[in-house]
Amino acid sequence: MQPVGHVLVVGILTYVALIVVLRLSGKRTLSKWNAFDFIVTIALGSVLATALMSTRVSLLQSIVALVVLVLLQFAITFTSVRSPVMRRLIKAEPALLLEAGGYRHDVMHRERVVEAEIRAAIREKGIADVESVAAVVLETDGSFSVIPRPGTTHSALNDVHPAPALKEAEEPTHRAN
Repeated sequence: MQPVGHVLVVGILTYVALIVVLRLSGKRTLSKWNAFDFIVTIALGSVLATALMSTRVSLLQSIVALVVLVLLQFAITFTSVRSPVMRRLIKAEPALLLEAGGYRHDVMHRERVVEAEIRAAIREKGIADVESVAAVVLETDGSFSVIPRPGTTHSALNDVHPAPALKEAEEPTHRAN
């Protein structure tokens, strides 16, 4: 088979196989990424690229490699959902970067985040005043969650360690005239 013909035939068939394998593996395979998911995705891309460009790797070998990677990813995530030990090995914990308007420089240094990134995340949420933010959390997928000062006792920070000591927002008082 000519190299261009190989790319066309193997590319189409491997792509279809990848879509089928990913659909069968469930939504978790393509969910928001943590470091483990990123590695699996890069490996899948590498297998796909090798299948497309190398005439020394058969279509069957490529499909088996895709299936093995997705099955390993499924097994790891399946186990991590059921085992706290595995979950700690695979998943990072969210990190509290800003609490009650104050930056946590020790955590920022460890997570390699600068104040400008935190302010940008706050601005993205339409908040102008850093002091009006209860917390900024670096999530396990690398995104920032910005939590305005709470008005209720239900905090989105319950799973962030260490749990911040948030002050309850004062209830506005309205008097009928």
